[in-house]
Amino acid sequence: METRVLSTDDPTALDEAVRLLQAGQVVAHPTDTVYGVAADSGDAAAIRRLYEAKRRPLDKAIPVLLGDLADMLKVADYVPPAAWKLAEAFWPGGLTIVLPVRPCMPAILTAGQRTIAVRLPDHDVPRELARRLGRPIAATSANISGHPSPATAEAVLAQLRGRIPLILDGGPAREGVASTIVDMSTPTPRLLREGPISAEAIARLLGEEIA
Repeated sequence: METRVLSTDDPTALDEAVRLLQAGQVVAHPTDTVYGVAADSGDAAAIRRLYEAKRRPLDKAIPVLLGDLADMLKVADYVPPAAWKLAEAFWPGGLTIVLPVRPCMPAILTAGQRTIAVRLPDHDVPRELARRLGRPIAATSANISGHPSPATAEAVLAQLRGRIPLILDGGPAREGVASTIVDMSTPTPRLLREGPISAEAIARLLGEEIA
């Protein structure tokens, strides 16, 4: 497979990326944290291609990136008030929130789990991809599983050349570090990974300890 690289300044780049997503293909794109690789979150076959491109184990769920805050309701079965509070405070930005998943979402996306990880990135490209697609994109770091997460299109190409058809080059990712993940699907919030947003900031906002 030939892997093309298009600058996000190219007026045709987003149209081409959306065309590929609609056709069940996988594309890489910049975000505010690291570069991501994405597929249509509603297309089980496309999500399988995403796993294959990354050599990602099928028991590791894939998060989704939203176009707008309200898109949480397209993938989550229930959004507790505390999760809305976190979203309104830290989105768009480097916080991923784990919520109960809607039963209609493909099982391969969540690795058969009853939860889904969602984020509204502070970057126009993934948000616009989701908006044009009409639903969130399934997206995770654009690397071979277990290898370093890439902060540039060149680093994506070094790992995924020949495995995906398109990389959108938006320059270096601003953060260069993966998002903070907090699980809001249980009565007590749980920190699963600390990134740009600290556990202390989350606990302060919610007024309770984070497990």
